[in-house]
Amino acid sequence: MRLGVVLKKNAKEALAALRRIHTVAQGIPILVEDNGAVIAADMPEGVRIVPGGEFAKVSDLVIVLGGDGTLIHAASLLRDRVVPMIGVNLGHVGFLTDIAMDEIERAVPLALESRLPQLDRMRLDVRVNTMMGDQVMEKRVLNDATLTPGRMARLAEYRIMLGGELVTSMRGDGLIVSTPTGSTAYSMAAGGSIVWPGLHAVAVTPICPHSLTQRPLVLDPSGELEVRLVGQGDAVATFDGQASCPFGTGDVMTINVAPVPTRLLSLPGGSYFQTLRAKLRWGSQ
Repeated sequence: MRLGVVLKKNAKEALAALRRIHTVAQGIPILVEDNGAVIAADMPEGVRIVPGGEFAKVSDLVIVLGGDGTLIHAASLLRDRVVPMIGVNLGHVGFLTDIAMDEIERAVPLALESRLPQLDRMRLDVRVNTMMGDQVMEKRVLNDATLTPGRMARLAEYRIMLGGELVTSMRGDGLIVSTPTGSTAYSMAAGGSIVWPGLHAVAVTPICPHSLTQRPLVLDPSGELEVRLVGQGDAVATFDGQASCPFGTGDVMTINVAPVPTRLLSLPGGSYFQTLRAKLRWGSQ
């Protein structure tokens, strides 16, 4: 067993949490991904700092110390492997990183013994090609891929296809294509539906559509989803909020279900709806 730890950058509390994990792990080798390990001298004795490529290949369990952005980064490292992950919340909302600092001593031993409930979260493979067919970007996302206005905030027209069939054409600022996991992020803020994370579905949420008839869609992702920018305009394609590329007239974003999900662990006794109420104040008066 090799325990991988991903730290939020420049977070002193992440280093304090790592020391607590080191104590609880009782001699199990701990690898820290080098992206968040800024001061090697502060690492507990025996903890090894490794580059992301090695980290992804050899970690058997991953603990994320940070917020949801740090967990999304960790998921991107584990692009081609299903490795159980738990998240210790050091951020603000902590929707994905739902374990508190004072729960480390309880959660880590259970995780090491494979005794925590798990749920595989669907991911998407997203590719952007130019009108001429040249590939500009390819990413595997846990949350979403978005198209938002480019240099000028002007309306653009997007044509959406699913499995070769026209779904709709939409004029507006842009759109969000999200997984069930990402449905509580930017998509929800734009008025999209909340989708239970265990579902096999893709949510398509328009951003400020210039029509009263355009509404969010929840689609079966078994077919390839394609979004093309038609007419004059320019946009920016963003992937999980961590990478982006230009998206111009005639460019195509192609979305498919990724063959490798992200496996998240949680403490027993909680529920998704409890998290919605606690973290997002869902249903509060």
